[in-house]
Amino acid sequence: MRGGHTLTPRFCINQEVTLAAKLQHESETTTQPACSFSFKDLAEALSAQQTIPSLPELYALVERTRITPNELQPYLGFKAGNYCRHRVMRNEFVEMLVLCWKPGQRTPIHDHNGSHGAVFVHEGILWETTFDYDTDAGLAYKAHRELRDGGLTGSELPDIHQIGNPDVSGQDLITIHIYAPPLGVLKTYKLGSSTIDLYTPADPDFL
Repeated sequence: MRGGHTLTPRFCINQEVTLAAKLQHESETTTQPACSFSFKDLAEALSAQQTIPSLPELYALVERTRITPNELQPYLGFKAGNYCRHRVMRNEFVEMLVLCWKPGQRTPIHDHNGSHGAVFVHEGILWETTFDYDTDAGLAYKAHRELRDGGLTGSELPDIHQIGNPDVSGQDLITIHIYAPPLGVLKTYKLGSSTIDLYTPADPDFL
């Protein structure tokens, strides 16, 4: 199952507010976590995992995280030709990376071959195209959407998609990716073809 939405800020609510204030914020407090994570907290929570977290669990962690530009600065860097991958953490259950994209850079059409993943748009414009696969008819277009700052999307098994920074965006794109378990060899596809190839993501540019 695939989902996407724009995150809203999360606030810690003082327990000693007046009854009137409680009523005023009732709709907010019933759907918001108690407190926010920093980017460091998110990395530590993922590092502490003792089992493979589900996609809803990854969503929940990302949704309570507030990421500042200073926290991401050590993981930022761009290059010509292909998007840049920066590893934040990895263990046997989960990994987190920061990806940096110049306009026009995108992934091949792929699935995650046994992993599910959450993608959060920190800054920029992300285009995601999804596909259906049939062993006889091959790969066919399914849907397309655009996500901007604060957008969150994810892929379950056996989702097939392509993501990237559109040529026409006119700006850089920064995304945060969490995969559980960590990515291995991926399957790649071509539109209108039933052929499936194997693809190993390049080692991160920065560890």
